[in-house]
Amino acid sequence: MRLSRRKTLALIGGGTILAAAGGVGWEITRPLQTALLPWEKAGQYDDPRMRALSWAILAPNSHNMQPWKVDLATPDQAVLYPDLARMLPETDPFNRQITVSLGCFLELMRMAALQDGYAVAVDLFPQGEDPEGLDERPAAICRFRPTTAAPDPLFAHAAIRRSNKEPYDMSRPVPSAVLARIAAAAQRTEVGFTDDPAEVAELRALTVRAMEIEIDTPRTFRESVELFRIGRREVEANPDGLEFRGPTFEAMRLFGLFTRQAASDPESTAFQQGRTATTAPIDTAVAHIWTVTPDNARASQIAAGRDWLRLNLAAAGEGVGFHPLSQALQEYPEMAAIHDAVHARFAPDGGTVQMLCRLGYGPKIGPTPRWPVEAKIREA
Repeated sequence: MRLSRRKTLALIGGGTILAAAGGVGWEITRPLQTALLPWEKAGQYDDPRMRALSWAILAPNSHNMQPWKVDLATPDQAVLYPDLARMLPETDPFNRQITVSLGCFLELMRMAALQDGYAVAVDLFPQGEDPEGLDERPAAICRFRPTTAAPDPLFAHAAIRRSNKEPYDMSRPVPSAVLARIAAAAQRTEVGFTDDPAEVAELRALTVRAMEIEIDTPRTFRESVELFRIGRREVEANPDGLEFRGPTFEAMRLFGLFTRQAASDPESTAFQQGRTATTAPIDTAVAHIWTVTPDNARASQIAAGRDWLRLNLAAAGEGVGFHPLSQALQEYPEMAAIHDAVHARFAPDGGTVQMLCRLGYGPKIGPTPRWPVEAKIREA
């Protein structure tokens, strides 16, 4: 997570950090060395499966958990498994969001393989599934075969795809035609969007409240805090979870101004100001987009992920910021009223609202750290 200077100052109550020259200055300005390398190495492998997988690991996913493992033991085949060590039991008790993340992975893998001249046939949950949660069974068997089919044009935006959580320019609307083009990228789910000022204002209030509930519920916020990666060294050691990096965060870390303990304490300035800094960008949405599936089966969740990746790529191609707001769709008791309100609005006749996102024009941001593809291959 890279916060703007304004938000960073808010986190420490508007205080000033004075970094000494020399060693401290060098430490707080050092860039990442390895955590972003997967973005540079995508596609640079001899095995066509590895080439596709090296792109797939860059897919959007809940809390940046990167919850995938792949078995390559059989030639021309990749078997996708959920990484059960990377679940989110408090905020995602039925692993719905994790399954959506696996769908994003599969779609980006398919696009990358097609770009390379391979079609991928996917057999979902070949050994069955459990609606209560993912388990050790495979999520998909993916078979690679040569093809002459045309590449997917959305793949052109894979290297610049981002989840932009920064504030958006509320004076600059996203044209309705642009929203319609983004929505048209979906192939498997029902997509809705709005730029109506009154409806957007209502959704801003609803999604801000959902984030407040997640932060104010101790066990759900603790789940996020445990995934904080504070400073360059922690990000390099564990290039997953929620990153806090850059010169200001490095200085805050060095001087003890931003710690997990302070972030977890509702009485602390860091917690209160951090809560405000996290919710404020959500309140700058100028449009919203969402997806609905007829049911909440695992296959529908995978389909939602595949379309979510496509919508994100389409937004990147249009230069539009894209920020998933999954909190309002989470399935734990404290979120029930918000969850029900979203479904009453977007799926009044039944079905499941799988994803909700704010759109707008924001600052350019860099890529999110990733584990290398080699770390995601299951050993025989």
